[in-house]
Amino acid sequence: MPPQHPLLPADVTVLERSWLSANNILLTDAHETVLVDSGYCTDAAQTVALVEQALDGRPLTRLLNTHLHSDHCGGNAALQARWPQVRTTIPPGQFAAVRDWDEARLSYEATGQQCPRFRADDELLPDGTVLLAGRPWQVHAAPGHDNDAVLLFQAGTRVLISGDALWQNGFGVVFPELDHIPGFAQVGATLDLIEQLQPAVVIPGHGPVFDDVDTALAIARRRLAGFVADPQRHARHAAKVLLKYKLIEWQHIALPDALAWLAGTPYFVRLHDEHFADHGLHDWSLALVQELAQAGAARLEDGVLHDS
Repeated sequence: MPPQHPLLPADVTVLERSWLSANNILLTDAHETVLVDSGYCTDAAQTVALVEQALDGRPLTRLLNTHLHSDHCGGNAALQARWPQVRTTIPPGQFAAVRDWDEARLSYEATGQQCPRFRADDELLPDGTVLLAGRPWQVHAAPGHDNDAVLLFQAGTRVLISGDALWQNGFGVVFPELDHIPGFAQVGATLDLIEQLQPAVVIPGHGPVFDDVDTALAIARRRLAGFVADPQRHARHAAKVLLKYKLIEWQHIALPDALAWLAGTPYFVRLHDEHFADHGLHDWSLALVQELAQAGAARLEDGVLHDS
């Protein structure tokens, strides 16, 4: 296991994952073991193995999710199968959707992503405190990327678990805006909240742990201002992110199959129809593929699209 960031306490272990899976954060004391976020389902066996290795024979007693996008909770079912008694806590707003397993409300159907069914035992309520592995963590609403998301802040150590509200070089796609629900202002308010909390170190949902919080906030605010000024730019960015994410899962796929997947994925079709209808769906999809390749985020060889 790689060395941890020097500002993290010894009882906080970060398992940094690839961009397909959210980082896993393990909190432990003598009485409790807690995992925050569980990655994507295709990495679930690796997630279980990594947690087993880190726990060294101890059971996992609690599982939390910062939000319910598939790359943050896709390993929940596998962890529940491995440790059936684990208590699973999710953010508010989607408890009924998980209970009824409504994949439309949970976004998996629209984005063409997978998430094995899991159970939720209770909700992680904002504006309160939750005791995790012997330390009190503040729970704050973190709307924007997902309007039901939360972040966790430990005031004593000034450690922030930010989910996709803040990365070292930005933040997650603002999905509410794509559903005609205000999201940009919520992103700004969440960034203001993070600044007010004054964390010493941030554990993001993706990418490395970082401590230059002021620089990360400045980068995020510049990106947000660009999206506010040009919502179509955000829509195109979202389309490319969703395609890139699926490509990470595929690793490689015949170009016609990739284009067929795009044409059959509701989010892509809606983004095209609402923002890019002056181009045919096939031509627009092909342009997205070519832009990913030109940016070095994909590779197209002999009619096969590869992840890079």
